[in-house]
Amino acid sequence: MYTHEDLAKLQAQSLKLQGWIRQQTYSPELEKTLRRFSSWEVAELIFRVNQSTMRGRLAADPTLPQGMVEEDGRQRWYSLEEINELRRRLKVNRRSLMPERPAGKRALRAAIANFKGGAGKSTVALHFAHAAALDGYRVLCVDFDPQATLSHSMGLSDVSEDYTVWGIMARDLVRETERMNSAVSGAESGTALPRRRLPDQITGMGLQDLRPGDFIKPTSWPTIDLIPSCANAAFVEFASAQYRHLNPEWSFFAAVSRYLDQLPAEDYDLMIFDCPPAIGYQSMNAVFAADLLYIPSGPAYWEYDSTTSFIGQLAEALEDLSAFEGSVPAGTFALPKAFQDVRFLLTRYEAGNDLHRAMRAAFEKVFGDKLTRNPIEMTRAVEQSGRFLSSVYEIDYREMTRETWRRARASFDTAYAEFKGYALEAWKRMEDV
Repeated sequence: MYTHEDLAKLQAQSLKLQGWIRQQTYSPELEKTLRRFSSWEVAELIFRVNQSTMRGRLAADPTLPQGMVEEDGRQRWYSLEEINELRRRLKVNRRSLMPERPAGKRALRAAIANFKGGAGKSTVALHFAHAAALDGYRVLCVDFDPQATLSHSMGLSDVSEDYTVWGIMARDLVRETERMNSAVSGAESGTALPRRRLPDQITGMGLQDLRPGDFIKPTSWPTIDLIPSCANAAFVEFASAQYRHLNPEWSFFAAVSRYLDQLPAEDYDLMIFDCPPAIGYQSMNAVFAADLLYIPSGPAYWEYDSTTSFIGQLAEALEDLSAFEGSVPAGTFALPKAFQDVRFLLTRYEAGNDLHRAMRAAFEKVFGDKLTRNPIEMTRAVEQSGRFLSSVYEIDYREMTRETWRRARASFDTAYAEFKGYALEAWKRMEDV
């Protein structure tokens, strides 16, 4: 017989191994650090310019960041801060190296969502965030998944549940209830509207007094911040059901959207949501806050079947939320919920696999041009990145053959470039701040 005490012992054993893995993967201080990037990577893969052109510019202007030179003097290595300074100061053929950002818009929000566990949601979110940072964008990631894979991959493992999406939702409950009660107090006499009361164990936590920035944590990437998750946040689904009972008029699904509306529009360019493999209170907050819905799926029939179920149940859930129409405060998205775009992305794809090609054809037949043109291929480098809680962009290409590394990076580069194209189109359609 196994009780909760036995499960707790098994977890303690696992946590010890987690600590050992982090020690092997991260720095001796158990902190994840970002590597430097070679002048070859900076020129050809990040700036997309000829190496000799970049060397000439650096030689002509010694005030530009010169990077760290190898002992043999053959290669320079740059930090991301140095790369971004070069990006701001250099032009090539009168072309700015700064990324395109529509003027007058807040950050674009993209949710990576599906039912199926193992569909690649966290992998896609991690790689798109890193690719966007190398592209010059400022990124905020939000980890909605209690498995916290994205948070661990970003180097955050010791997180209090108060500073996760659950804390944001609990904060929103108190603040929204106070707003509703203020509206009742300010109503004309004779309305007889009831005041809503919350128990002390909720109001006493003090979450309503936290500032928006208190939930945001820095990562090893200087232009990527994270609202993390943790295993203890799994109880958010149970807590949220209780919260709805305490205040049935609380528009729970808009809690994260309201929170993100409080962040200065100029702080970030792109927000990426890693969603849990289920439709619940957290995932509904993610899709409601999102402008762009990206749905990854593996190239197998059961994953296609799961994707079909996901979009059907999501449609029903969003329809149910329409009952709140007219009760969501100004400043948040309107109901019924509308996305700027929806796309499907195949992951773990093998071009030489007959089944994968057949399933890709099936996805194309059903979803048409909503299926992205560039799937993410399964390569040894991709497997290795998942094993070491790192993206392909974080792995030093000298740790494997350069061609193996380049093939994996090329797959994510093309998938990200397509994502960026859809994102920019959606971004331009959004209302000005």
